[in-house]
Amino acid sequence: MGIGFLKFIVHNDAIKSDPEEIYGWRVYALACSACFGGMLFGMDSGIIGGVLTLTQFKETYGLSKLVGVPLADLTANIVTTLQCGCFVGALSAGFFADKYGRRLSLMAAAIFAIVGTIMQAAASGEIAVIYVGRFIAGLGVGAASMVTPLYVSENAPRAIRGALTGIYQLFITAGIMLAFWINYGSALHISGPAIYIVPLAMQGLPALCMFVCMFFCHESPRWLARKDRWDEASSILSLVRALPPTHPYVAEELTEIHEQLEHERRLIGNATFKVLMKEMWTIPGNRKRALLSIGLMICQQMTGTNAINYYAPQIFKNLGLNGTESGLFATGIYGVVKMVMCACFLVFAADSLGRRRSLLWTSIAMGSAMLYVGIFVRVAPPKAGTPVSPAGYVALVCIYLFASFFQWGWGPVCWIYVSEIPTARLRGLNVALAAATQWLFNLVIARAVPNMLTTMGNAGYGAFLFFACACYSMFIFVWFLVPETKGMALERMDDLFGVTELVKKLEDEESVHEGKDEKNISAQQLEISPAK
Repeated sequence: MGIGFLKFIVHNDAIKSDPEEIYGWRVYALACSACFGGMLFGMDSGIIGGVLTLTQFKETYGLSKLVGVPLADLTANIVTTLQCGCFVGALSAGFFADKYGRRLSLMAAAIFAIVGTIMQAAASGEIAVIYVGRFIAGLGVGAASMVTPLYVSENAPRAIRGALTGIYQLFITAGIMLAFWINYGSALHISGPAIYIVPLAMQGLPALCMFVCMFFCHESPRWLARKDRWDEASSILSLVRALPPTHPYVAEELTEIHEQLEHERRLIGNATFKVLMKEMWTIPGNRKRALLSIGLMICQQMTGTNAINYYAPQIFKNLGLNGTESGLFATGIYGVVKMVMCACFLVFAADSLGRRRSLLWTSIAMGSAMLYVGIFVRVAPPKAGTPVSPAGYVALVCIYLFASFFQWGWGPVCWIYVSEIPTARLRGLNVALAAATQWLFNLVIARAVPNMLTTMGNAGYGAFLFFACACYSMFIFVWFLVPETKGMALERMDDLFGVTELVKKLEDEESVHEGKDEKNISAQQLEISPAK
């Protein structure tokens, strides 16, 4: 991407002063390679919703014999087994990412996802194999969801860190879009068991791409610095920035990394898990960042976006679209809208409009879209066999608008925040905590939505009203608790959250103690001198 175009679309102070060379192709290739982990997330999320509506799958796995709440329960169980694995994978990936590195962790995540995908495709009617396969795949998806934004943010130049980290969300939406169209194409052109086996097998394609691409990528220079491998860190940072190791920009960035690590070591010297947890929860600035990350991820899931991702065909049916193919086609268009709007946000707004503003206005916009859908389903519920009414088409448009608004705020921005605000020593642990929270509440929503659509009023209108209220509440959360981080270096986040002030206070106290010790020594010397 040319520097002229970057300066045209990115409006922050960093883009004006940083060398042009750092925006070369390497940093984009690195981000896209890692972000296949996001596509893996999107493909697994999108494909299962369509597969669950296919008659052949229902007959093979016993769904066709169930109706009402029992059907909703089994459907939710199949979907949420993946989330269970994702929760475990995200929570444990922090340890492996810190111990063995970001790159190797991503490659291991890809292997888990491939194994789980093979098991799902080869289950041959055994529901237990589907469960185990989705859980194993979830370990990989969850680990990738934690490590990918962490790896990208640690390699990205500060001026475009929001856009590059947000590519993760773009790949999620691309995966969802591909999943929806794979389901639609399978329904049209494939018959027999292959109609659901092909989509299930395709879930492993992003994992394979990520595994291959990471062979050609380097480890994060910030992780290498934490391991005191400064020569490697300098060499890789120089390569990624396309500048010689002696260039002032590279030297300044390495100095900032070194200073932050020294500050952290002065606070708490060693790095055992127990000590890191103590550092996260006892130091106010770190605690605030951990709680903010958890809050953002809870809010992201409470928007209801994954309710639509997993159950879009059923939701479109509730809005009046009859027929499996019509529902899958509408779902495919929904995926296209998500991906296009996410790309527009990353290009035109991620590092210009800022994180905070994006969250504020989209909270109101998403809530309004969901509110209309809920009111429509309550006042004029669609009837089977009748054409969609004009008000129903507006409701369908509101679903697409909701997807657009989500991609301009709560979709990419949450991942940007949680990967950039933690201090270096706690970044892996903090992102793991955020990703695990995201998957936990993803599981809650995926498990609850089929029952909500069945039990919360006619056609599930109460579910839409619930998500509308949640979106409006998020405006208040952001207004009072979320700061702006646009254009700030990762090493300056400590200043924003007050940790640097704590370090200065400790240094001042040490200076006072050292001064007292020097005075005591001088007094002792004076007392001893006359005896000589």
